[in-house]
Amino acid sequence: MKTSVGLTKQLQGLDGEHFLHPFTDFGALRKKGSRIITRADGVYIWDSEGNQILDGMSGLWCCNLGYGRQEIVDAVAKQMQELPYYNSFFQCTHPPAIELARRLADIAPEHMNNVFFTGSGSEANDTVVRMVHRYWDLKGQPDKKVIIGRRNGYHGSTIAGASLGGMGFMHKQFIPLPYVEHIQQPYWYAEGGELSPEEFGLQAARELETKINELGVDKVAAFIAEPIQGAGGVIVPPATYWPEIKRICDEYGILLVVDEVIFGFGRTGKMFGSQYYDLKPDLMPFAKGVTNGYQPLGGVMVGDRVAAVLKEDSEDFAHGYTYSGHPVTCAAALATLDILEREQLVAKVADQTGPYLQQRWSELAEHPLVGETRGVGCVGALELVKNKQSRARFDGSSAGDICRDMSIKAGLVMRAVGNTMIIAPPLVLTDDGVDELVDKARKALDLTAKELGV
Repeated sequence: MKTSVGLTKQLQGLDGEHFLHPFTDFGALRKKGSRIITRADGVYIWDSEGNQILDGMSGLWCCNLGYGRQEIVDAVAKQMQELPYYNSFFQCTHPPAIELARRLADIAPEHMNNVFFTGSGSEANDTVVRMVHRYWDLKGQPDKKVIIGRRNGYHGSTIAGASLGGMGFMHKQFIPLPYVEHIQQPYWYAEGGELSPEEFGLQAARELETKINELGVDKVAAFIAEPIQGAGGVIVPPATYWPEIKRICDEYGILLVVDEVIFGFGRTGKMFGSQYYDLKPDLMPFAKGVTNGYQPLGGVMVGDRVAAVLKEDSEDFAHGYTYSGHPVTCAAALATLDILEREQLVAKVADQTGPYLQQRWSELAEHPLVGETRGVGCVGALELVKNKQSRARFDGSSAGDICRDMSIKAGLVMRAVGNTMIIAPPLVLTDDGVDELVDKARKALDLTAKELGV
């Protein structure tokens, strides 16, 4: 149903007066007015003017099963009637949290059999910091406090999450935690220079070894990274990168934290990105897709060697949240996992949707504005450039901002990260849906080129 232009303006006015949006220039938004999203079904969303838009970002990387999943709605409603809330403090628990913990242990890598529940990915990464520090305290090495992340990595927007992440524009607005360090990201297209991807992957990975030796292994507690950088621009590491990181973590005995908030629950064609890259993380924060975005839930899967030490502690682990293991969010997650498994969506991404999306997405490399396309499974990126041969970029984020707006005009949600355009469509996308996405992305590129005068 269409909403009148007048009502849209009224809602935009109220929004501008009262709602402070995340990661937003408030003044610019008030002038422009928010896009009012009123409903969603399948892989589409509709705005208040009745425009149908293909959701190429699965909400915010989270609605992996698409919209209109009545099974999740029913599970949430049923749980609200039975037990709408109880905490997991004071030696209490409830059936949904117990069952979800068991289910997650069943689908996680074999050495991960424990979970700590949070309300989001940011909270999950705060929990990572607490667990890493407590682990080394209990191991009798209290000086091991430094956690190494990557420049342009993203691990949330709380103080701890944003400190672990390596996004400079965020660090300018607060004082990052002093025990977090950063190394080079494995971004070959932008930073590889004359090196081959394989050479650059090794170089980027070996910065971890250099940093450990610089700081002293007696000070370094852990390395944290996303399997593929998501918000940083869907940066797929060269094939040589992760094997070398594994070697370094093993050789120096530091904990490996793989942030699965975006890539958990099937997006790469494996249940977790760690499995796609054959990693053995000690801690694995997750969120987003675990409830299909229908309820806020996150957590940390804890490897056996860390869990064993924490469980032997004679003191309380003095950390937790009011909504840790909330029964309603756990019910939503259980229903989501049921659908994911019944419809065999992880295998479908690996065998059908992912390969076809990557084949069609790669065709956009022929466009005059595109310097590179890349992706894995149901995620992709393309680099907007002035010159393909030199990889020369447009100034600022001008091209990306234009392309994002042109995408909406073309009927597609694509996200701009600077002048990189990224997609993460629902895993339920059909071949026809892939064709529609690529056609609309091409149209957006054509409109952008026209706007830029290229």
